[in-house]
Amino acid sequence: MATERRSRSRVAHDRRVLLLALASGSPALIVAIALLWIGDHDPKTRWTLALLMVGGWLGFAFAARERVMRSLQTLSNMLAALREGDFSIRARVGSREDPLGLAFHEANTLSETLREQRLGALEATALLQRVMEEIDVAVFAFDAERRLKLVNRAGERLLGRPVENLIGRSAEELMLGEMLAQETPRVFDESFPGGAGRWEVRRSEFRQGGRPHRLLVLADLSRTLREEERLAWQRLARVLSHEINNSLAPIKSIAESLQSMVSQGMKPEQMEADLKTGLGVVASRSESLSRFMAAYARLARLPRPRLAPTEVEPWVRRVVALETRLSVEVSSGGPLTIVADGDQLDQLLINLVRNAADAAIETGGGVRVGWRAQPGHIEVWVEDDGPGLPDTENLFVPFFTTKPNGTGVGLALSRQIAEAHGGTLTLENRADGRGGVARLRVPMGRDGVR
Repeated sequence: MATERRSRSRVAHDRRVLLLALASGSPALIVAIALLWIGDHDPKTRWTLALLMVGGWLGFAFAARERVMRSLQTLSNMLAALREGDFSIRARVGSREDPLGLAFHEANTLSETLREQRLGALEATALLQRVMEEIDVAVFAFDAERRLKLVNRAGERLLGRPVENLIGRSAEELMLGEMLAQETPRVFDESFPGGAGRWEVRRSEFRQGGRPHRLLVLADLSRTLREEERLAWQRLARVLSHEINNSLAPIKSIAESLQSMVSQGMKPEQMEADLKTGLGVVASRSESLSRFMAAYARLARLPRPRLAPTEVEPWVRRVVALETRLSVEVSSGGPLTIVADGDQLDQLLINLVRNAADAAIETGGGVRVGWRAQPGHIEVWVEDDGPGLPDTENLFVPFFTTKPNGTGVGLALSRQIAEAHGGTLTLENRADGRGGVARLRVPMGRDGVR
């Protein structure tokens, strides 16, 4: 029907062009024929000239029609080729000053632009397909009827079937219906033909061809969790081995020395001094090892916060008063109240103030503590004039310490407390001078507490 309408419109346009061409020359033709018949000419001459004029009039009219129609047909063919995706056709362009030449030039430019865009789209699609095939995440695309339209190689492996047996099947047939319906992101344990483990599910929506589609992404967390668990055990074994060996090595050495003295038959009065020294070393290292294990147990068994309204200013001033080695300056941020575990926050701030005081004493500087309200949370900061932080990357690594008698647990425990309250704890060197600054951010309400 549309083709028939276009054909009728083209015929009508042909006819209009021809009629306009005939009409434009008809006045001159009529006048010429009238003068010819009025003049003193013989009939043969009259008819010959009249036929020549009519023939020329008709010939030029049809030539004008053909010229216009041929240009329009060329432009129509180019547009039809563009609609079909063929960008190889080009029109011969004359002068750009000519409106027809300008139209052909714009058509050629449009064809080149569409060709480049199509090439870019094909390259982007090829790249996307390559990435989809290579990523180790199962990706499924379902249409509005919940039938599978797209799956990558990881999805094939997960479901244990080739793509030919998957495309077109419903989500229920593929055991993905529940995941497609529930809220995401979420983590669950599930067994598939291609493997079992813990999976993270994410779902999103997109439109293709004007119709809604759903994208389902399943990521296997089991290998990542196992690798993280293995690394955690390695770090724990390394730390425990280091600390225990540090205590057992001198104990073993002292024991061997005392055993050697006994085997040599030395009298008790001759061994008394060495025996007291050796037993002192054994007691000291045993106590150190006991403190280390107690600190580790405390770090591993942090209880859940017991939440209650806590006023910030009394909390800060109470903790600051415990530091007697130097005077700590308090910068008040006004009366504020948070919902938190006061005992745990005491321990956290005690660690921060004590570390700041240790650093400030080295250089004879001071310590300042303050707080301020920010949208949704408060920030408590502890600033010192010490030598600064030499290694900011390992500060929160359990049992890492730069102090001779430190356990390396205080900062790790403090960060655990902050995160248990839905907050954060950061340490960095000051940008406005020498020293470091610790920033604790804690939500004002219960929403941030885990």
